[in-house]
Amino acid sequence: MVNINQATKQFLKKPRTILMAALLIISIVSVGVFGLQEGLDLAGGSMIQLHLDEPVDQDTMSTVTSVLDKRLNAFGISDVKVRQSGDQDVIVEIAGVKPEQVQNIISTPGKFEAKINGQTALTGSDIQTVSAAEVTGNRWAVPFSVNTAAANKFAQVAQGQAGATVDMYLDDKLISSPQLDAGLANGVGSTDIEVSGGEQSKQAAEEKATEIHTVLESGALPVKLHISGVNSVSAELGAEFESGVLIAGFLALLAIVAVIAIKYKSPSLVIPIIVTSVSEVILILGFASITHWNLDLAAIAGIIAAIGTGVDDQIVMTDEVLARRDRSDRKNIVKSRIKRAFFIVYASAGTLIAAMLPLAYIGFSRGATGIGMLTGFAVTTVVGALAGIFITRPVFADYMETFLIKSPKQTLSASGTGNTKNQEPKKNKKKGRKTLQREAEEAKKKRF
Repeated sequence: MVNINQATKQFLKKPRTILMAALLIISIVSVGVFGLQEGLDLAGGSMIQLHLDEPVDQDTMSTVTSVLDKRLNAFGISDVKVRQSGDQDVIVEIAGVKPEQVQNIISTPGKFEAKINGQTALTGSDIQTVSAAEVTGNRWAVPFSVNTAAANKFAQVAQGQAGATVDMYLDDKLISSPQLDAGLANGVGSTDIEVSGGEQSKQAAEEKATEIHTVLESGALPVKLHISGVNSVSAELGAEFESGVLIAGFLALLAIVAVIAIKYKSPSLVIPIIVTSVSEVILILGFASITHWNLDLAAIAGIIAAIGTGVDDQIVMTDEVLARRDRSDRKNIVKSRIKRAFFIVYASAGTLIAAMLPLAYIGFSRGATGIGMLTGFAVTTVVGALAGIFITRPVFADYMETFLIKSPKQTLSASGTGNTKNQEPKKNKKKGRKTLQREAEEAKKKRF
């Protein structure tokens, strides 16, 4: 008889068991250290849809998304996601920020020019670095530096123009007109320049300084754009969504436990199935944590769907194996049954992944609008299916083969066909009774 401790050691030493344990540890550590990035519908925030004035090629679109991402990060927003949607739209997702706080920053093209007596002395492309904005009372200033060539060009235009105004334009709008200092009008180039102005209040000065600083630091957009739509979710509503999702996930798990318990009744089957399902959830969350994938309502729905698919596959595997559990030819029959079960599992997973890939592609290529909002559902479902067929379900098959199937000796002994020595005495014993009974009857006849 196989000792339980020896079987446990044998199971734990299997490479697939070790791999699964290692990935579970990595996933738990990643979630604990990096956390999970919640989408707008859970954390609250805004999704702003931008429409370009004209279709652009991929290089121009990459410049647009890069400038917008840089602007929003310079504005102080860390949880931001900018991605293209086709060749004429951009989606900006911002968690925890109201749309009106960033609409001007996003929609501003950022074309900067400095002119002296109508002659262009500087452009936005000449700027190298932008220093922190300075606010004193109602006055604001944004120092910046330019390259040597731009400094010499500015010196040539400014030479002999002391006291003249330097008109600074942002998107063809005058934002500042400081007087040209005599030190900058002597024909000697200077790489340090600043743009300054005044507002009616200190708060307005701070907002203006932040806006100018952000636009100058991020650079100009290569094409004009405008806001075509804004969707926002409050933090309170996001918290309600999160609570509802947790309750739904817990109820789904309870329903699975109930169905499995009614079907199999044995804890040695119910517990491993539940552990396998929970392991798949942990692996999906670990993937989301490592890749910083946003967990929104659609993604969580995908996780629940992956759990259901995984349990269905485990039921198929369990039923296939238990159908041959008490046969004597254990090695060949059980392994063939497991292979047959895995053929069904692979076919099911392949069909599921094939159905989800187009949905994921639409989301990645067109952005998180319309059907693209279901990208999270497709991604988490595919990740759950891959984790199941390559990691958790093979380990579950090893568990069944190690613990749930009787050995050949046990099976033969239980069926009564393997111990011929015990069978022969029973047959002899029965023959002895019949013989004695016949002899007794014959002796009785003789008496009469």
